[in-house]
Amino acid sequence: MKSITVSVDEETYRLSRIKAAEAGTSVSALVRSLLLELVQGGPAESRFDRLHRRQQQLFNAIDAKGPITTPTKRLTRDELHDRDALR
Repeated sequence: MKSITVSVDEETYRLSRIKAAEAGTSVSALVRSLLLELVQGGPAESRFDRLHRRQQQLFNAIDAKGPITTPTKRLTRDELHDRDALR
């Protein structure tokens, strides 16, 4: 990964730190996201969006397997802790 240096006035820097803190990220990550948006022609995916997409993938994988248990069938300990089932 390459590094770049950007010079901005004090007020812009202060406001960018505030915006980054509000977004729960760093100024570098904020600038990186803006540059990606610029060169890719669309908004860069936020961390929240990535996590939400991954959560939906997991829910869909669980739903695709059908009901895991029924009132008459209990899961074994191994089935209950089978993390490979979600991949």
